[in-house]
Amino acid sequence: MYQPESPKLTIEPCKLALEDGLVVDGEAVGYRGETGGELCFNTSMTGYQEIFTDPSYHGQIMMMTYPHIGNYGTADIDMEAHAPMVAGVVVRAFSRRYSNALADGSLEDFMTGHRLVGISGVDTRALVLHIREKGVMNAVISSVDLDNESLVEKARRWPSMEGLELASRVTTDEAYTWCEGDGPRIAVYDYGVKRNILRSFQARGCAVKVFPAGTDLALVNTWSPDGIFLSNGPGDPRSMPEDIEMVRGATTLGIPLFGICLGHQLMSLAAGLDVYKMFVGHRGANHPVQNLETGKVEVSTQNHGFAVSADSLRDGVAELTHVNLNDRTVEGLRYHAFDGFSVQYHPEASPGPHDSQYLFDKFVTAMSKNTSRA
Repeated sequence: MYQPESPKLTIEPCKLALEDGLVVDGEAVGYRGETGGELCFNTSMTGYQEIFTDPSYHGQIMMMTYPHIGNYGTADIDMEAHAPMVAGVVVRAFSRRYSNALADGSLEDFMTGHRLVGISGVDTRALVLHIREKGVMNAVISSVDLDNESLVEKARRWPSMEGLELASRVTTDEAYTWCEGDGPRIAVYDYGVKRNILRSFQARGCAVKVFPAGTDLALVNTWSPDGIFLSNGPGDPRSMPEDIEMVRGATTLGIPLFGICLGHQLMSLAAGLDVYKMFVGHRGANHPVQNLETGKVEVSTQNHGFAVSADSLRDGVAELTHVNLNDRTVEGLRYHAFDGFSVQYHPEASPGPHDSQYLFDKFVTAMSKNTSRA
């Protein structure tokens, strides 16, 4: 669908204020209002709608480093959740016109309809360099309060992501069946699961049932799953002691476990490893990850601000299976005390485009081979 040029719009001022005192002027886009959160950046050239609707980004202001955002509109098939999950949007050049045969509407209408606040006209290159030097920090976007001192103070008062539990805000309210299938039965713990993860299991003929975060393990086990999947999600995993204990209990069931992103971190904590908050974090679709078991390099999609400490790896607990080639951070683990593995990156995304799909096959194979249940 091609959207013809719309009538000339009145430019409305907007400001972005960081907690360190930096204030940037721009133009209001999307919903007119005010929002705050941890300011981070994503280096992906496409996929802005998938990024904005990824529950792992709940509570964060997303700055896109690619300059042109909105030029292909939005489409319902690109939703990773029922609504946007980011707290706000920062872009260099916002396109109100779009051209895309699959589009349902413009990004402007999408943001306005979902009350998503944004700012355009920002020198995102300079701001990314600022964050890379100073580290991620809280910020506020506002088109209603344009007082610099007021906005900086609001950013400083915004709750820090460190120590913040957010998965309970994005999980499903009640258990539901995603799909039926003749393949293995997968119980999904929803900490903010992306729809494409569920589609990846569905494409392999699995029966998938999604459970809210915090669901009692005994209740999940009454469904007789062949494996348990721990999903991606937002927030600090160290603030989730009850979920860590649940994962520790799941390791005793005698069925395979698979974790992605937050699920990877929860499995690591349950195994006695450490997790730390990263200075900047990994967010983009071009991160090279090496599979140490095969030697192959995968181009991966990533979106996390916490990581497993490589220094906490100990013999007999877990084996490093994947490593980030940019900074040597932990990207994948295989656990020795139970049948389980986990990765920090997102194999359901397609930057490679299919470099990491084998991980879903690996999980299905492990469940198919497993014949004993506790």
